[in-house]
Amino acid sequence: MKIAVLGLGHVGLPTALGLAELGWPVVGAEDDQTKAELIASGEVPYREPGVEELLRKHLDTGNFVVEADVSTAMRDASVLFVCVGTPKREDGSADLSQLDAVARAIASNLNGYKLIVEKSTTPVQTAQQLKRSVLRYSGADTSGSGPDFDVAVNPEFLREGMAIEDVMNPDRIVLGVESDRAAKLLLEIYGPLLERSGRSVESSVITTDINTAEIIKHASNSFLATKLSFVNMVADLCEAAGANIDDVARGLGMDPRIGPSYLKAGIGYGGSCFPKDLPAFAWIASQHGLDFSLLREVERINKSRVERFLSEVRKSLWVINGKTLAIWGVAFKPGTDDVREAPSLGIVRGLLEEGAILRVFDPQAMDEFQHHFPDGNAGSLTYCDGPEEAAQDAEAVLLLTEWPEFHEVDLADVRGRMAVPLIVDGRNMLDPDSVRTLGFEYHSIGRP
Repeated sequence: MKIAVLGLGHVGLPTALGLAELGWPVVGAEDDQTKAELIASGEVPYREPGVEELLRKHLDTGNFVVEADVSTAMRDASVLFVCVGTPKREDGSADLSQLDAVARAIASNLNGYKLIVEKSTTPVQTAQQLKRSVLRYSGADTSGSGPDFDVAVNPEFLREGMAIEDVMNPDRIVLGVESDRAAKLLLEIYGPLLERSGRSVESSVITTDINTAEIIKHASNSFLATKLSFVNMVADLCEAAGANIDDVARGLGMDPRIGPSYLKAGIGYGGSCFPKDLPAFAWIASQHGLDFSLLREVERINKSRVERFLSEVRKSLWVINGKTLAIWGVAFKPGTDDVREAPSLGIVRGLLEEGAILRVFDPQAMDEFQHHFPDGNAGSLTYCDGPEEAAQDAEAVLLLTEWPEFHEVDLADVRGRMAVPLIVDGRNMLDPDSVRTLGFEYHSIGRP
């Protein structure tokens, strides 16, 4: 059984390489020819731990090949994992034009039974529309006779920075299917993964209908985003009342009904998933006449974090204009070079508008960040080779991404480099007592 993965982005490439690691022959197809050529040469067009190693391994084993012609990949495989983008429109809805193009292409290349697996994050009932489009463009007649294929939904739950780990050790596998044939094929594909981990189908696999599988994905991301906005809301109260959000979060997280994950206060979430999926889920509900205003409020709270942090910087510095500030971290989270919807974008933009002089360092994301803020930026922004260089002559260090590398920095050395020993920690990464003992003025989120 050969598998084709259509779309080799942040979801498609780790998925393809994970399937190759399980022993399946996989062909990866990508419309962007520059990206396809780069991947075929063993290079990854973005930063994600473990991806490049697996890519080179399976280009060598032959388990993974890149096919420049998408139609050829579709004809050569019996299972097609669809991993194309579903970006956000201005009204919050998902732009499904790439998925529509894939459906029409599949319809033109049906040369035997195909299992079409929707991996992209999509609104509920998209798989039904996908099936309808394939039938329509394949020339199926009104009697219902036509090409032999199934559509299934197998949502991804990959965290950037942990994508390979999540592919190879998923906390659950959701299979939305319409036929026993589709269910059997997907269980066969994931069988080696379950075997190597010693897990059972009963404990790891949820088999449901296609609509339910689509909702599981959107509901999961929306709930996690809600936890983050909730803890940030409570952090503001802690700050106003002189309480400690770290202890509050610990007390919340020890309740097994709540759990400790996603209860870290900070400057808000970013990336390609939560900012896209939350408004999409609310939009889907509105199309069914339902009020998901809770999610609109979650989104509003998250967007307010940038201004909240800027207010803290103003309070700490009094006047921002003309001040030299070090920015430590611009990726939306550690372990990735992704700056899509990163809080750093709004923070840096706000600081520049107020006349700050910025010295920026991030271990991985500076190339991506420069697409938004070119080096120099009228003399007000400089990209540095390390956190120490960024802190040179700075009047504050603003910590925006919780990179492990920042724990290794010699803060005593940093203090000696700075014009003013001030840290504003947007991720509550540092220990307040330790930092203050070194002579810093230290501000964080929701902590005394």
